[in-house]
Amino acid sequence: MLQAIRRLSLGGRRTLAIIFCISTAATVSATPTQTQNAIAQIRSVLRAQQEAWNRGDIDGFMNGYARSASTVFVSEDTIRRGWETVRERYRKKYSDRAKMGTLTFSDLQITLLSPDAAVVLGRWGLKRAKDSPHGRFTLIFKRVPEGWRIVHDHTSAAPLAR
Repeated sequence: MLQAIRRLSLGGRRTLAIIFCISTAATVSATPTQTQNAIAQIRSVLRAQQEAWNRGDIDGFMNGYARSASTVFVSEDTIRRGWETVRERYRKKYSDRAKMGTLTFSDLQITLLSPDAAVVLGRWGLKRAKDSPHGRFTLIFKRVPEGWRIVHDHTSAAPLAR
C-alpha cells in the first residue's frame, strides 16, 4: 500500500490525504442530532438530580454519578474518590431537609468533547431558612452503559455574605 501511495503524484497524495482526513473526521465527530441528544440527556440527568435533592433523596441525587471507584469529587481542599465515598460525604454534610434546602442549577454550559464525554460548567444554589450558599461547578460527564453520568465533579462555594 505504501509503495502505491509513493507512486502517486504530489497532487494525488494531497487528494488522498484530504480524503483520509475528511473520512476520519466524519467517523470521529458527532452529528448535530447526536450532539443535541447528548446535551438533552445530560440536562435530564441534572434536572433529575435537582428534583431528587429537593425531595430530600440523596440516593436519587447520586444516580447522576457513575457508580465507580474512580468517580472523583473535589471541593474545598479535599479530593474524594469513589461513588460510595461521595455519597457518604453528602449524607453527612446534608443530614436533614433543613441542611439540604432547595437546590437550583443555573447558567449551564454543556460542551461535548467526544461522542462519549462532555464538560459542564454551571452555578449551584441552595435556599435554606437561614442562608443561601451558592457557587460554581465543573462536571465531566461520560457516557456509560447506564447513560450519561458524572465521573468528575469540582464544586466551589462562594464566600457567604456576613
